[in-house]
Amino acid sequence: FLLRALLAWASEQSAFQAACQVKLKLREALYDKLRLLGPAYLADQRSGDLTNSLSDGIEALEAYYARFLPAISLMALVPLSILVFVFPIDWISGLVMLGTAPLIPLFMILIGKGAERRNQKQWQQLARMSAHFLDTIQGLTSLKLFNASRREAAVIARISDDYRQSTMSVLRIAFLSAFALEFFSTVSIAIVAVLIGFRLYWGELDFLYGFFVLLLAPEFYLPLRNMGSHYHARMGAIGAAERMLEIIQQPFSQAATQGRSMPLQGNIDLQLEGVGFTYPDGRRALQELDLQIKAGERIAIVGPSGAGKSSLLNLLLGFQTPTEGRILVNGQPLTEILPGDWRRQIAWLPQRSHLFYGSVADNIRLASPDADLQAVKQAAKLAHADAFIQALPQGYDTLIGEAGEGLSGGQIQRIALARAFLKDAPLVILDEATANLDLESEELIQQALATLAEERTLIMVAHRLSTVQSLPRILVLDQGRLAEGGTHDELLAQQGIYCRLAAAYGGEAL
Repeated sequence: FLLRALLAWASEQSAFQAACQVKLKLREALYDKLRLLGPAYLADQRSGDLTNSLSDGIEALEAYYARFLPAISLMALVPLSILVFVFPIDWISGLVMLGTAPLIPLFMILIGKGAERRNQKQWQQLARMSAHFLDTIQGLTSLKLFNASRREAAVIARISDDYRQSTMSVLRIAFLSAFALEFFSTVSIAIVAVLIGFRLYWGELDFLYGFFVLLLAPEFYLPLRNMGSHYHARMGAIGAAERMLEIIQQPFSQAATQGRSMPLQGNIDLQLEGVGFTYPDGRRALQELDLQIKAGERIAIVGPSGAGKSSLLNLLLGFQTPTEGRILVNGQPLTEILPGDWRRQIAWLPQRSHLFYGSVADNIRLASPDADLQAVKQAAKLAHADAFIQALPQGYDTLIGEAGEGLSGGQIQRIALARAFLKDAPLVILDEATANLDLESEELIQQALATLAEERTLIMVAHRLSTVQSLPRILVLDQGRLAEGGTHDELLAQQGIYCRLAAAYGGEAL
């Protein structure tokens, strides 16, 4: 008994440790895959769904590895080992055991088929509920402003109730399965006991042998019963793993894991040769794009909505790879450069920069984790952010919320701009960094951008005329092609797409 208790404890510990290792490896693999897929993939996903997969989904696998798989192993080994000892001394009991044992997994499979479908549906509902709930929390301010928070609370309550009913339906089947398996195993043990009892009464069986077989009968069916009770762990794991497999099987460019190292350089020269890009759904974003951007050049890229500006940015940032043609960096194909090395050459400032929960200094230091406080302050001064940071309650040590909660849009952009100064990269890519800002913040950021562009290659995707008309070169995209190029005055004189865009927006925006 003591040995059995010790072995059971060791088995539990071993199974738990194995499950922990699997969870850690899988979470690491999923995280790495999402990182390699990049923002272009994540932009089309719901954060709540991914968070649910990386947290509750992976946790749901523990019972599968720690309970179900060991139960399967014991089911395969223990009953066969017992039959080896039972058949030589009581072949009748052995035949009863051999004939009734398959009934337990048979009924488990029959009942489990319906539960498996329901369980997968339940996980899909949980993913949708998680995604919807996170979207609601993130948009709570807007819901309050439009007096729609109570209505949204009612929607969440309805979704939660649907999930509760789905969960209960799965549990009903799981309990029915457990009852059926217990019933068949109990009846089987009873049959063996009755047959042994009659043969002992008639003197056809020695008491020692009968008692020995009777002791082994419950042990024979115990692994089968345990497997049945843990079968719902398998169903839960299948439901949770479905979304994980979808993420892991997402294809990505070979450049994400292969390529040559590229040391940090003082200048960046870009050349696009016949570049085309088609989305997986067949939408053609860019086609036959030939373009050269010399080191130290400052250019703007404009065009109507859907012209391919964002797709071009994703290609230049390495988030996606061209389906046609190639991009050369100082004469070297971009696909042959390690993505991490390439992105170290880039300072990127999007329309809505993201700040994370933490201190202001830590958010600036994301561009260079080893930078000292003096370098952080110098970058903030260049970005015209030092004054308002010093006015915060704890200066650079002031904690800010997720997405820059507690700061204005202009302050968030200036902190993000300070990152770009701290990084000191040779290539600067801007995606209309002054959009949706007040005039004072826009003016300060424009001054900082003029300083940042000195002796660097600058590419700006613009939607507002005021941000591009002073640049020496403006490129106009239309339907994925390079339609026009030149200075602001030259493009207006051509009376082409640029001129029509300027007229359509009253000379204020593109």
